[in-house]
Amino acid sequence: MAFRITTSFIVTLVLLSSICDAQLSSTFYDGTCPNALSTIRTAIRTAVSKERRMAASLIRLHFHDCFVQGCDASILLDDTSTIESEKSALPNLNSVRGFQVIDKAKADVEKVCPGVVSCADIVAIAARDASFAVGGPSWTVKLGRRDSTIANDLTTLISHFTNKGLTLKDMVTLSGAHTIGQAQCFTFRDRIYNNASDIDVGFASTRQRGCPSSSTTTNNQKLAALDLVTPNSFDNNYFKNLIQKKGLLQSDQVLFGGGGSTDSIVSEYSKNPTTFKSDFAAAMIKMGDIQPLTGSAGIIRSICSAIN
Repeated sequence: MAFRITTSFIVTLVLLSSICDAQLSSTFYDGTCPNALSTIRTAIRTAVSKERRMAASLIRLHFHDCFVQGCDASILLDDTSTIESEKSALPNLNSVRGFQVIDKAKADVEKVCPGVVSCADIVAIAARDASFAVGGPSWTVKLGRRDSTIANDLTTLISHFTNKGLTLKDMVTLSGAHTIGQAQCFTFRDRIYNNASDIDVGFASTRQRGCPSSSTTTNNQKLAALDLVTPNSFDNNYFKNLIQKKGLLQSDQVLFGGGGSTDSIVSEYSKNPTTFKSDFAAAMIKMGDIQPLTGSAGIIRSICSAIN
């Protein structure tokens, strides 16, 4: 399953997230590892230059990490006899990717200053650097997170979150990350074949050519760009597509056209890419504050996929 930053995911994030006022600082590593950010940036730029799609994957990885039990790199842990990896949770299975890029960045940082920079901070920095690498906004990443020693399946945590932190506008803004990346055929097949009034006929026909109506393993896994116009650039075409009834995913198209409270936000972003990018950066900073481990909580892993 190719993960998508869907409206349903972001709505759940809005309803279930809990943001704390932990003491994070953008200068956290200035004294202990001054070359940390440049080292990570080099690793991310190299990965994205090899595969532009990786930018979207790294942004999604940050979403997934923060959503489960806070921004603590628990998403990176592999299965062990005592850990049920979040990688195998249904929303993440065969969906979240970019682990090897984080591993490479971590290995590079360990060579410069071993045991100092957390995997959780690397995931947050990677999302920012990936966005900027494809023309998206940059933002100041607050640092000082520590790494979790446990992982939790998403389904076991829903009851533990409360409603505070992110707004409806944040939901729409974060959904705009769909301007880059891809989705698998099975995630949008129903939409392009149901002849509904909320999809452009020509758009549906075009998409059907790459997503056969028959459900087979091969067909289901066929990939399609979420944005046909500028699939590898972070811009505001996502919102323009929604206004034209060309949202590939149903959960995206519901943001516009129903006369709801999100219509005006979509319209604003479709006309003003600068506002969208600025708001996206602000929303990412807010999301990065979701329940980080700081101080004496957690550890600094030397390998992101294991407790060591």
